[in-house]
Amino acid sequence: MPNSALARYESLLISNASTINTIESSIRSLTWFLPGRFKDAELASEALSAGLNLISLYHDTLLFRRVKSDPTIAMTSIPPSVHSRYTHAWADKDALYKWAARMLEIIKFVQILVEMSMRRWAKVGTKTVWRGIMVIEVCKAFLRLTLLKITKRPVLSPPIPEREIDPATLSDFKEPEPTLQAAKPPSPPSTPVHRRNDRVSLPTPQSSRQTSPLLAAATLKTSPKSQQQMIDEYLLPKALSTADIKLPTSLLRPLMGPWDWISELIYVLRPLVYGTLLSWFYISGHETEKMPFTSVMLLQRAARRSNPASSTPLIVSLTLDLISHHLRRTPPANSTLERQEYGKRDRDLLWYFLRGGVWTDFTKPKLQGVVDLTGRIPLVNLAGALIQDWMPLIDEYYYYSAI
Repeated sequence: MPNSALARYESLLISNASTINTIESSIRSLTWFLPGRFKDAELASEALSAGLNLISLYHDTLLFRRVKSDPTIAMTSIPPSVHSRYTHAWADKDALYKWAARMLEIIKFVQILVEMSMRRWAKVGTKTVWRGIMVIEVCKAFLRLTLLKITKRPVLSPPIPEREIDPATLSDFKEPEPTLQAAKPPSPPSTPVHRRNDRVSLPTPQSSRQTSPLLAAATLKTSPKSQQQMIDEYLLPKALSTADIKLPTSLLRPLMGPWDWISELIYVLRPLVYGTLLSWFYISGHETEKMPFTSVMLLQRAARRSNPASSTPLIVSLTLDLISHHLRRTPPANSTLERQEYGKRDRDLLWYFLRGGVWTDFTKPKLQGVVDLTGRIPLVNLAGALIQDWMPLIDEYYYYSAI
C-alpha cells in the first residue's frame, strides 16, 4: 500500500512537474515577506521554508530518477552542469557520500528552525541553546570531514546536485499507452526547445546529406573564406570543452600537497571554531542563563568596548578564512568547477558584515540609515520595510549570519 501511494505521488509529480515547480517558487518567495507580519511570523516562515526545502529535495530525487530512466528525456534536456555531473557521479559511486551529503543539506535546511524553537522554549536557557548550536556544528563538521575523506577533494557547497531539469520537458513525455493499431514509422527527431535558437538545427534523416554544411561547403562554388565560415558555423555549436570529456569524478582535482590539505581542513573546521569561541566568550563569562538573546547582544557590545578581547571569535574566524584562502592552490583556467567553488567561498566572506561587532557597529547603523532615508519614498519604502523586518532576526539568531 505505501509503495502504491508513492508510485501515484511520483506519477502526479511527473505529470504536473511544471505546476509544482511554480508553486514551490511562489511559496519560497512568500517566506521572505512573512517576518514581522504577525506574532511568531518568523517561526512560521522558517518552518515553511524548511519543509519546502525538504520536499524539494525529495522532488529532485524523483525527477532525476525519471530522467535517468528515460534516455529520450535525457537527450532532449539541457546538458547538466559540471557541478551536477560531479555530485551525481560521487553519489552513484559511493553510498556513504550520498547519505553524508544529504544529511549535511538537511541539517542546513532545519538549523535555523531548531535554533528558533530552542530560544522560544521557556525552559531552555541561553547556555543550553548554545550547546545545541555546538551539537549542530559538530555534526556538520563531521559530515564535511567524511566527504573530504571519501573524495580527497575540496568539499563543494552544496555537495548534492541542484535542480537543473526543466519541468516543461517532463510534461511533454507521457507514459506510452498500449494500442492495437499498427505501429507507425518513427518520426524524425525534433529540435529540443533549448536548441531552437542555435545556428544549426538537428538534421532529419532524409535530408542530412543534402543539408550538411560540410558537404555544401565542398560542392558550392564559393570563395575559400565563405567555405571556412560555413564550416565554422556548423562546428561551433558542437564543440566540446575539456570538462565534457573528463570522467565526472575527475572534474575536481584531488588534494595533493600538505598545504592543500591544511587549507581545506581549516575551511571545514572554521565554523566549529567560530561557534565554540562565541559560546565561550559571550555566554560562559556572564550570568545570562535566563536573559533573552537580544540582551546578551547588548551586553556583548558593552563588553567589547571595555575589553577588546571579546572580539576574538570574529577575528579568529576571519583569520582562519584568510589563511585558508592564502594556502589553497590556484585552479587552472580549465578547472571550471574548482574555480566556481573558490569563487563562492570568496563571496561568502561578505557574511562577516552581518557578524559580531562589524554588524552592530557598522553594517546595522548603515542599513538603519537606508531605511530611514527611503521611508518617505513611495514603493521604495517597501524595500526599506523588508530590511527593517529582517534586522532583528540577525540580532537575535546565530544562524541568520552563519554558514
